[in-house]
Amino acid sequence: MLPGGILLLFRESAASLANRTLLEGRLTDLLTENFLHRHGHKPHPSEVRSWDRSIPALTHTLVEAGLGEVEMLLEYGLPLTSKRADVILAGVHPTNGEPSYVVVELKQWSSAYPEDGDPLRCRIDAYPDPVLNPIEQVRGYCDYLVSFNGALERVPDAVTGVAYLHNATEFAVAGLREVEEDHRGRMFTGEQRGAFMDYLRARLAPKPGAEAADALLQGKVRPSRQLMAVAAEEVRDREQFVLLDEQRLAYETVMAAVRKARRANHKQVVVVTGGPGSGKSVIALSLLGDLYRRGVPAVHATGSQSFTKTMRKVAGARKPEVQRLFRYFNSFMEAEPNDLDVLVCDEAHRLRKTSANRYTRAALRTNRPQVAELIDAARVPVFLLDQHQVVRPGEMGTVEQIRQAAADQGVDCQVVRLDSQFRCGGSESYLRWVTDLLGLEGTGPTVWEPDGKVHLLTADSPQALEDFLVARRAEGYGARLSAGYCWKWTTKITPDMTRLPSDVVIGSWSKPWNLSGDRAVLGAPPAALWATDPAGFGQLGCVYTAQGFEYDWSGVILGPDLVWRTDRLVVDRTASKDPVFTRATPDEDVDRLIRNTYKVLLTRGMIGTIVYSTDEETRAKLRSLVPPCGQGPARG
Repeated sequence: MLPGGILLLFRESAASLANRTLLEGRLTDLLTENFLHRHGHKPHPSEVRSWDRSIPALTHTLVEAGLGEVEMLLEYGLPLTSKRADVILAGVHPTNGEPSYVVVELKQWSSAYPEDGDPLRCRIDAYPDPVLNPIEQVRGYCDYLVSFNGALERVPDAVTGVAYLHNATEFAVAGLREVEEDHRGRMFTGEQRGAFMDYLRARLAPKPGAEAADALLQGKVRPSRQLMAVAAEEVRDREQFVLLDEQRLAYETVMAAVRKARRANHKQVVVVTGGPGSGKSVIALSLLGDLYRRGVPAVHATGSQSFTKTMRKVAGARKPEVQRLFRYFNSFMEAEPNDLDVLVCDEAHRLRKTSANRYTRAALRTNRPQVAELIDAARVPVFLLDQHQVVRPGEMGTVEQIRQAAADQGVDCQVVRLDSQFRCGGSESYLRWVTDLLGLEGTGPTVWEPDGKVHLLTADSPQALEDFLVARRAEGYGARLSAGYCWKWTTKITPDMTRLPSDVVIGSWSKPWNLSGDRAVLGAPPAALWATDPAGFGQLGCVYTAQGFEYDWSGVILGPDLVWRTDRLVVDRTASKDPVFTRATPDEDVDRLIRNTYKVLLTRGMIGTIVYSTDEETRAKLRSLVPPCGQGPARG
């Protein structure tokens, strides 16, 4: 583990690694052991095969090129994500004597061809779904690395990238070269081994690379650009986000569907599914921004009032035409079929059975499924969702329901799954810990083992929780406090009030809920801006204002609706004050939705999360799993 939460499996000079592979023959065993230690689970067999076959191919090429002293950083974890570059070569540039880095993406492919004529997406016979062109994949890694590693801020040209397809011939992958190649995205095949060695010699001198490797590994990680901070530029001006691997694949899948729809009057549904922080909203904004700049009719829709109002305010500030791009799922009841080219449905797990409510005109009460309305409204409807974030009765967006709705209308449906993690410091271990704790997956709670990517702490009192976050804010970090819906909400603020009422009272500590209206009152922001306005720290947020957002530090209060009893967390529906739960809501639905609520709250923090429970037995259990805030790391 390295500064800034950077992880890699192994580091050694090319010559030493070549000797290790030849003499000991146990490189894959060593990498497997390190992987298990770092990630808590065994690597996939396909990954082990790649190590066994691809790393020696690169290592021996370096040695034959006279670059045995170049440092090889194997499985380098990109900052603040769960993504890993296969190898980064660190050395000295032969011309200017400065540090030089080559990011290498290794592929065992013997052949590959463009998917449906689109070279950015390629098809390999052994894979069921298309994958991103490796030229574009390694270019994304380079761009991302330069954006987030402080050691490269002043020397961005020190980084180049190549994809090395050591088993492929030029003929077998010729279609992939339709993607433009540059210094950060280039491809060499096995029959170009000589040209590859010349390329490496042009970037790396036959000198020790240890110092350059140290500089890269010790580079300060710059925090991820938060979604709302760049939304205006993303939509109106230029691309701000670097999309990696399956994120870029999802983006290109949608753009290919748009081109096909415009060229051949074709209609296609695209579903993008992934957990918290996998980049769904970043993809949504990237799509909207690019389509907007190209003049393609497109609209963004969600079921979240907070998210939509925030986007209208931030991305559409003083620009009404941009504000109109952000709509709600129930805004399309009267839409003409295929009126839009693209409808980007973000947070699609919040789809409802129908769009009708008590305010809907009688003529529009058709009981037509909301998902069918949305599919009808555009030639390319795009649904981005996480099925484990359904938190209210009546929310029903799942991959299968959307796929079935598309089939009912005779429309093709393509699904792209996002497996990577960008929230919570890119820590997959933390997400597993949360789902295990809540009983959503796994075999039960586990002791938290710090992974260097994200901090997790407990507090013994709500005051200690708040004090910890106040200290983080004093250091320049953003922070929010949120809780389960276990206290009644004062929804009406009267003119005679001089301060917000203390809705949540725990012993001598108290805090108001976030406002429920659309206006700022007594220094507190409106509900929709609680997560993004700094003044939101003064109120306690709930799942409906936190969902879809992120902040540096997250403080979470587990209320009496979820408590530890004997050997597991159990739900007590009588402790919930959420009015969406009625007597008609089945116990199993309440159980699932409350657990999902806490999953949302526990996965908002980019740098760290601190947890407090109102229940003594639950606090004791949390202390046995997680260090208290007086111990362990206190900084991001």
